[in-house]
Amino acid sequence: MLNMFNLEGKVAMVTGGNVGIGNALAMGLAAAGADLFIFTYNDDNMENMIKEVEALGRKVAYATGDLSKENVAMEAVSKCIEAFGKIDILVNNAGTIKRSPLLEGPNSDWQQVIDLNLSSIYYLSKMAAIEMKKQGGGKIINIASMLSFQGGKFVPSYTASKHGVAGLTKAFANELAVENIQVNAIAPGYIETANTAPIRADQKRNEEILGRIPAGRWGQTSDLVGGAVFLSSKAADYINGHILAIDGGWLVR
Repeated sequence: MLNMFNLEGKVAMVTGGNVGIGNALAMGLAAAGADLFIFTYNDDNMENMIKEVEALGRKVAYATGDLSKENVAMEAVSKCIEAFGKIDILVNNAGTIKRSPLLEGPNSDWQQVIDLNLSSIYYLSKMAAIEMKKQGGGKIINIASMLSFQGGKFVPSYTASKHGVAGLTKAFANELAVENIQVNAIAPGYIETANTAPIRADQKRNEEILGRIPAGRWGQTSDLVGGAVFLSSKAADYINGHILAIDGGWLVR
């Protein structure tokens, strides 16, 4: 049974895989047996990450670039192919958030967030799917959000992008299932990362959030790893277009 979750011999490309949630997911896939190709905005933490991956007996390569640029996103998968000769798993994790009241926020924030959080997923998934079809199958995992289901506040561009991620996940799944390419998404709940540090530091907001989470705690990046390994594995061969909420019960409260 455990062999169904074994990723040995697979190549996983993780965007934004050098820090935060992306790093936890990438290291989890490596621990399950996958070799890694990391595409990052910069090379922060990559030296340490390479040592950690190699200590697991896995191979790792990386490239840097701004995935909000169409040409960069369109060419990113080819860099993975150059490094490893194939791509079995794509984790679309790279993203950003801009917080400001709707009536005051700069319009430039809208396009920046949409370009990275949504458009890059379209381009990356399209190019990965072309390669996966040649190979006879593959897995694409998008990182959605609680704001794929809810409206939020002060983050209209982020909310729109994450609703779009859920929609793209379903649309790609409908077309690619016949090619043995499973497209699904993980929607993290409130996770302890650098991005959420300001919220956790706000005592009132922190108490409001904890009061709604049935699990009674903020999530850790490690809480997301099992879902990512599962959706990357043979165990998920008949799962298509699903948005897996890993949220401590936030959505059902």
